[in-house]
Amino acid sequence: MLRFEVDAEELLRSRFALSPAFELEHLLRGLHRGGPGERDARRRPLPPAWAARLRPGFERLRRETELDAALALHAPRYGVNFVAAPPRGLTQSWADDLASIRATPLAQARAEIAQATALAGRPIAPRVREILDAPDVVERIATVLDRAWHELLAPDWPQLRAVCERDVVHRVGVIGEHGWAAAIAALHDSAAWRAGGIELDDASAVGTVRLGGEGLLLIPSVLVGPGFAVHHEEPWPKALVYPARGTAALWEAPGASVPGVLASLLGRSRAQLLAALDAPASTTQMARQLGLAPGAVGDHLAVLRRAGLLTRARSGRSVLYWRTALGDALADSTAYPPDPAPPDPLPPPR
Repeated sequence: MLRFEVDAEELLRSRFALSPAFELEHLLRGLHRGGPGERDARRRPLPPAWAARLRPGFERLRRETELDAALALHAPRYGVNFVAAPPRGLTQSWADDLASIRATPLAQARAEIAQATALAGRPIAPRVREILDAPDVVERIATVLDRAWHELLAPDWPQLRAVCERDVVHRVGVIGEHGWAAAIAALHDSAAWRAGGIELDDASAVGTVRLGGEGLLLIPSVLVGPGFAVHHEEPWPKALVYPARGTAALWEAPGASVPGVLASLLGRSRAQLLAALDAPASTTQMARQLGLAPGAVGDHLAVLRRAGLLTRARSGRSVLYWRTALGDALADSTAYPPDPAPPDPLPPPR
């Protein structure tokens, strides 16, 4: 069990953040371990359809670039921190992460690489070892990760980001209504707030971590799972990466989970929106998640709100929509099978 000691001041400084680099790291892990001899029962596999779509590009990058050197840094329970350092906040971009990678001191990179390769438990190919021992290893790793980002993850990042942003909106609402203890417990079945600290029963690390007066970063992730990932080594900020809510819907084709009766009643796009708005989201977030034009989403949301199925409220610079009690009742009612058809009428008497 890993425990974060968190006092009242540190709790006030705790905040949410998003990490493109962390999602890229776990995507590469998932594609790598999905190959022959690379399966890992401790980690959730990538959805088959998504993995099948990305694998040809992944294998091409392995042939054409130095991607195998980056993959060698992923030990089963440890990865080098400099390729996915904790982000600063919710506006983190891949450009920010790439700049952080490139700014890594060589001595720090060499120390982390040595630890990761020692824990990998397998020999390093001579070609890969040559790259990892090179004086420009940081730049070479950054270059190949930048190409992997643009070719493998960037096209899907708007949808992944929308899922994570919606998760943050939900968690902030839980904090406001029920407090931090309830919000921590809701992160995962194995997380709990006990006696002034956050305890993670399924973390690969064990021991007690003190925040040193700083807050804890809480980072939702589409690709982490089934448990947590944590950053607790110096000099990085302490961070807890947890599975985001609503991830399952990301892997479905738009409208795939919308009951036919709801689509028949409202139209498919409006039914998609109503089914998806079990947690607050903005027009932009829903457009990204469902692959619809923002203008069309705005029009549909207005219709659903006039019908009393949605409500809205401003949060910072965004307007968030979510289902009303009537909207919940309509969305939930379509989950039940329709009433059986009446029996055929009796034949008329002769």
